[in-house]
Amino acid sequence: MFSHDTTVSLHAAAALVNTARMRDGEDRLGTVEALDDFYDAHDYSGTHTHDEAELTAVREVRDGLARLWRVDRDEAVGLVNAMLLEGRARPQLVRHDHWDWHLHAHAPGAALATQIQVETAMALIDVVRAGAFDRLRTCEGCEAVLVDLSRNSSRRFCDVNNCGNRAHVEAYRARRSARG
Repeated sequence: MFSHDTTVSLHAAAALVNTARMRDGEDRLGTVEALDDFYDAHDYSGTHTHDEAELTAVREVRDGLARLWRVDRDEAVGLVNAMLLEGRARPQLVRHDHWDWHLHAHAPGAALATQIQVETAMALIDVVRAGAFDRLRTCEGCEAVLVDLSRNSSRRFCDVNNCGNRAHVEAYRARRSARG
């Protein structure tokens, strides 16, 4: 449905938001080491200072990104435009590491928080333009966010808190108990 870099950015944004939405209430982005793990897991490149200031900045961006799952499409456009302005977005094609030509809109050497914010905003441009904003959802089993990129737009549960498995087990038990 979307280009590879858009899909990667959307999944990374949802994963970042979900670091604060664990069922146990624990913040999964509470340490610099956790930020290092997030950085590696979501294939970011460029500036990464590995310090508390960066962690604080990324957590602030996380809080801003979380708003995108709580607003309608028109309000999201205003948020996306503000994110692009704040990040001083300048779209350009780049090729690095194992990635072929793709779009970056942050300046080379931009802070990690700016990279995350601008890359997410650029991905959301594609989502809004495709009329697919309804694919940004909240899990039916918990408060985690998800991006539904399934063909039939049927994804209802996150991968964070095992909600899909939990719902299937509950449905199975209900059917079994109804049979007597």
